[in-house]
Amino acid sequence: MPAKSANPSPDALSGIVKALTSGDCTGTAEALNAGCQCVSLDRQALLDALARDPRDGALQSLLAESRPHLFADSMAFVSACHVEAMAAVVAAIERVVALPAWQETVLGWAPPIARRTTAAAGVFLGYDFHLGEGGPRLIEINTNAGGALLNAVLGRAQRACCPEVAEVMDALPDGTTDLEARFVNMFRSEWRLERGSLPLRRIAIVDEAPQGQYLLPEFLLFQRLFERHGIAADICDPSELSCSPEGLALHGAPVDLVYNRLTDFSFEMSSSAALRRAWLDGSAVITPHPRAHALYADKRNLVLLSDDEALCRLGVDEATRRLLQWGIPRTEAVVASRADEFWARRRQLFFKPASGFGSRGAYRGDKLTRRVFSEILAADYIAQDLVPPSERRLAVEGTPVDLKMDLRNYVYQGEVQLVTARLYQGQTTNFRTPGGGFAPVLAVPGAAVCR
Repeated sequence: MPAKSANPSPDALSGIVKALTSGDCTGTAEALNAGCQCVSLDRQALLDALARDPRDGALQSLLAESRPHLFADSMAFVSACHVEAMAAVVAAIERVVALPAWQETVLGWAPPIARRTTAAAGVFLGYDFHLGEGGPRLIEINTNAGGALLNAVLGRAQRACCPEVAEVMDALPDGTTDLEARFVNMFRSEWRLERGSLPLRRIAIVDEAPQGQYLLPEFLLFQRLFERHGIAADICDPSELSCSPEGLALHGAPVDLVYNRLTDFSFEMSSSAALRRAWLDGSAVITPHPRAHALYADKRNLVLLSDDEALCRLGVDEATRRLLQWGIPRTEAVVASRADEFWARRRQLFFKPASGFGSRGAYRGDKLTRRVFSEILAADYIAQDLVPPSERRLAVEGTPVDLKMDLRNYVYQGEVQLVTARLYQGQTTNFRTPGGGFAPVLAVPGAAVCR
């Protein structure tokens, strides 16, 4: 669902919290998620949306043959006031991150490379939420959130699957956002912030061994998108780049901007040496970059964001603190001196590596063994109050199946560009669940109920 944050003022935040805690946001969306098992994805329309380039036959094969669970067959339903609540939490965090005291604090525990300043904001921040009993709760923030362009294509291939859903869709305001144009403009904005009126000629889409990445189809879509807008684009491994006094280059061709999809957030690996040099000397615009990761996505930041006293000391206003206290589960640093306490509370906690990404090394506390817990104590972990995800019931091969659902907000400079869902089974999000995958979010404003 295309979305735009209202960036509410502090005076409005108290009203948002009051409305959310009243319980008025539940009902219609929950009923649709449980009762509407129709197929809304038009697979042929999806293929048509992808077939915009002579090279796209290979792209279609990738999706059909090796990534059958990338896209769910139906959309997910979310109350419009929950969408507004997520945007309010995003706006509150952006307000905090802008504070010099916040930046000084989090950069103090970040790698030194993150302390280099840059005008570029960082593309595709991903704010991930679970819908708890009282509304959306922020689970984590990512700086290289994948899937936005895939979901833009997916959204064009949806149809009203039953009269009740058609009623909801008809109640939405007219007009659609050209997400692809907005995404291109975002990259151009990053370029202008650093280079002004100079022409943006070439972008490198960089990830480790990109041909083997699960989201390779999205890299290909971005390559096509940039080329349609007059920007040369290549997909490469960071080791293929070189950096000299003349600037960053790929096989001798100058690179102006790097769309960074690496999980080597601080460019510490030897394969990232050219990127590290280009970032430090400013010879290429890199987005997202190490500073953005340190300011937003280091999971230790969640400890600070959920600590009201710490936020007060940083100068965060009361209304913003109240919203963050409501919207972010309590998060604590795991320390060996409190091992017995964490073990006793483990069933109410979710453990994540402070510098991790995705679901790697993450554990629900009720699944922990003593051996794994000892490994957690020896490493750098945070523990977050467990917020079970909401569910979306879909018919998979004729059988109703309850899939877990999380919600991702794609954000640039505080503006929510797109809200999408990921449907899955298991401990964490994945793209291996029959019937699961990315699903468009339909914000539900009315009182329709699917029967």
